[in-house]
Amino acid sequence: MNDIREPAEPRVSGAFDFEEEMRGLRYRMVREQIESRGIRDPRVLEAMRSVPRHLFVPEELTWESYDDNPLPIGEGQTISQPYMVAWMTELLRLQGGEKVLEVGTGSGYQAAILARLAREVWSVEKQEGLAEAARERLRRLGFDNVRVVVGDGSRGLPEHAPYDAVIVTAGSPSIPQPLLEQLSEGGRLVIPVGPSSLQTLNLVVREGGEFRREEKGGCVFVPLVGKYGWRWGRRYT
Repeated sequence: MNDIREPAEPRVSGAFDFEEEMRGLRYRMVREQIESRGIRDPRVLEAMRSVPRHLFVPEELTWESYDDNPLPIGEGQTISQPYMVAWMTELLRLQGGEKVLEVGTGSGYQAAILARLAREVWSVEKQEGLAEAARERLRRLGFDNVRVVVGDGSRGLPEHAPYDAVIVTAGSPSIPQPLLEQLSEGGRLVIPVGPSSLQTLNLVVREGGEFRREEKGGCVFVPLVGKYGWRWGRRYT
């Protein structure tokens, strides 16, 4: 697990320094897009300040990487809006010792944030090209507590269950039953649920063998494609 440390404030210099510029944009992103919208978990804020988001987007989008919106990463997928990453992560209430399942690796950015906050992260990506790129990127950046697997994320990863937290970074027509079954007692699942045009972010907590569900607010994600999600705009049967 990568230790959380409060990053030093960006220094002011007359000469242009690319990494300092990126760090300044990252601090500004957290201050103006995340803290200002009510995210308060200090560990989440520190993780968002420390992970270099610009290394998880296509090179031509480097200077847009800290903007307040999702960005395309290829294969019809996106890297989520920074605030959405922080919001979903805060809902998981990670303390540092958890095993987490992420459904939808994408560029690996959300997995990197989770890696700063949890003991172990398993991430499932349907697109093999994205999975390979994310795996190499995370390895290069030193996130050695993340494992990226190619597969149908709507099925989860039962061979490594149970999980203390599950996060789904794609919209599903309903909550996949396998993901509920793979939650540990007290575990938390965060998932966008609803039609492809607009979903509602759901938080599910497993308590006493039952599941308590809360709707947290509107969101829009790419579709979760899989046996328990969507296929070409329709559910599997």
